[in-house]
Amino acid sequence: MLKVAVMGASGRMGKMLIEAVEAAEDCTLHVTLDKGDDVRTGLTGADVMIDFTRPEATLAHLAVCADLGVKAVVGTTGFDDAQKAEIARFAERTAIVFAPNMSVGVNVVLKLLDLAARAMNEGFDIEIIEAHHRMKVDAPSGTALQMGQVVADALGRDLKQCAVYGREGVTGVRDPSTIGFATVRGGDIIGDHTVLFAGTGERIEISHKASNRGIYAQGSLRAARFLAGQRTGLFGMNDVLGFAR
Repeated sequence: MLKVAVMGASGRMGKMLIEAVEAAEDCTLHVTLDKGDDVRTGLTGADVMIDFTRPEATLAHLAVCADLGVKAVVGTTGFDDAQKAEIARFAERTAIVFAPNMSVGVNVVLKLLDLAARAMNEGFDIEIIEAHHRMKVDAPSGTALQMGQVVADALGRDLKQCAVYGREGVTGVRDPSTIGFATVRGGDIIGDHTVLFAGTGERIEISHKASNRGIYAQGSLRAARFLAGQRTGLFGMNDVLGFAR
């Protein structure tokens, strides 16, 4: 049995993860932890931690995981480059799956985007539209940024140089080398993402719409099972799903 520790237990994702672990035949709930709990005591004896909290909290949790040899699944978003580098350093001491979206479907979409971008590398404008609930604190979403990164890599572009995150006023004619992002926040939208390839006379839309957070919990457990065979290293969902092999 895989002994799983769930962080942020009182949050929406925390509750969903707890339900998923309790329903899994090969997993047992080792501990649930929330703000103010003793993380080191709670994680002692766990096989893997699953964390969908906030960047600063996740980094503190990973430091404990690295010390104790507990593996980690990180679905937290909003990390800056320095924080991502810190995660990589922790992965030298334990095994970590780090992905902005744990949904199996989203990660299949990422593979489709790579194929589409390579085929439509000329004559198509690319826009990424994402929508989430009113409580989400970072924008664009980590998933939207990863979609943009996949497309930029496939086209041989630097996302930091070609991304456009907002338009207002007289913006002029669209630069065909750019990748646009549009963000919607409202209500209880769990997560919708669409990448639009708009050409002359045709357009292709590749979309993923989440209707239940359970998809992220199930993907997280799949990642946790993958880590059972790893000692150290930083992995993504491509590794978990076998796309990287």
